[in-house]
Amino acid sequence: MRVNIPIAPSIGANASSNDTHREVIDQYRPDLAFYESVYRDLHSHPELSLQEKRTSSIAADHLRAIGYFVHEHIGGYGLIGVLNNGDGPTALLRADMDALPVRENTGLDYASKKTMKDSSGNKVPVMHACGHDVHVSCLMGAAKLLYAARSKWKGTLICLFQPAEEHVLGAQAMVDDGLYSKFNIPKPDIVLGQHVFCIQKAGAVALSPGPILAAVDGLNVRVFGKGGHGSMPSHCIDPIVVASHIVVRLQTIVSRELEPGKIGVITCGKFQAGTASNIIPNYADLELSIRSYDTGVQKQLLDAIERTVRAECDASRSPQDPVFEHSAHAPVTVNSTDQTQVLNKSFSTYFKDNANAMQPLPGSEDFSVLARAINAPSIFWMLGGCDPAKWEEAKKNGKLGEIPTNHSAEFAPVIEPTLRTGVDALAVAALTFLGR
Repeated sequence: MRVNIPIAPSIGANASSNDTHREVIDQYRPDLAFYESVYRDLHSHPELSLQEKRTSSIAADHLRAIGYFVHEHIGGYGLIGVLNNGDGPTALLRADMDALPVRENTGLDYASKKTMKDSSGNKVPVMHACGHDVHVSCLMGAAKLLYAARSKWKGTLICLFQPAEEHVLGAQAMVDDGLYSKFNIPKPDIVLGQHVFCIQKAGAVALSPGPILAAVDGLNVRVFGKGGHGSMPSHCIDPIVVASHIVVRLQTIVSRELEPGKIGVITCGKFQAGTASNIIPNYADLELSIRSYDTGVQKQLLDAIERTVRAECDASRSPQDPVFEHSAHAPVTVNSTDQTQVLNKSFSTYFKDNANAMQPLPGSEDFSVLARAINAPSIFWMLGGCDPAKWEEAKKNGKLGEIPTNHSAEFAPVIEPTLRTGVDALAVAALTFLGR
């Protein structure tokens, strides 16, 4: 049964009122030392997309021990913990679990030294370079808090741990595997999530209505040449040269073809060709990431990429048409306006000066798939992760751009107050929309 959540300014009174959120959270917040140790452990033992077995087990065991009913192996290693607590709305809290093929260079005593085989069978270093270890730890802590505080709210709480966000596959995989149909759970009336960023100081949250994260399209391109000896390029067609011209030319699409004020990003994140320095290979592979905020720009970028690739291949006498493979897609993340305004009031009351507006970012997420699948409203906010003193110093010196960002080998959110803020933010959001 779906419950129509009211969107009146007094919605906070359906759970704890804004004035009492702090009382509830201070009373029931668990000992965060345990979750700090969980975070260090997860950071030291990251797992690539679709291989999150250990992380998933840790989350599932924790939820089960608290008292949640747990369903595992949804869309891979995805899982949900369900807490039925009487009649009322249903809220879903989401955290993603996967890590990245990055060699960590933070110098932390709990830094990852792990390697795994990727989907191509290559052994790669693995790091939580996007903070999903923070997300898991925070949701585990919030699950404990909200279970302890169940006398203060009514409804159903779903804690969802998602695989394969980095490939923007996990949310859809969970939906396709029967997330909302197989387990006899009420469909969420609101879907809630957060993401840690070190462009914001720890202790702060940022939230705004409307589009806040871009759509992403993954595009793999193979261009062909004519292989041969490296000493005789005149007898060959070098696909590395062809692909190099393509990479450079692609950078002019946004700067020279997109209207000023439109947001678009084209990044070549992987360029692979050849096996030895003295062999000109037969082909070269590019893996592209394309970001946009509307379908018109998306089509313009994709069309321009294909036109550019084909033209460069023709100019270089490529013996075969290029091959294009669309590898991934996630839609624009749009925060539901009315519900976001309600949560903004709760955040402003709870976090005071540390509740900020969120500027739209060119990064992407598959979070909204979980809401779009059932036409539910959703809200996604930014959680600060940079050491406050370092952030203030960088701001003072005009060097905020030098703080290591997500996907950097130096990305290192400070443990506290990041975890405490993340736990509290999830709890405030859930209490705002659950019944009393």
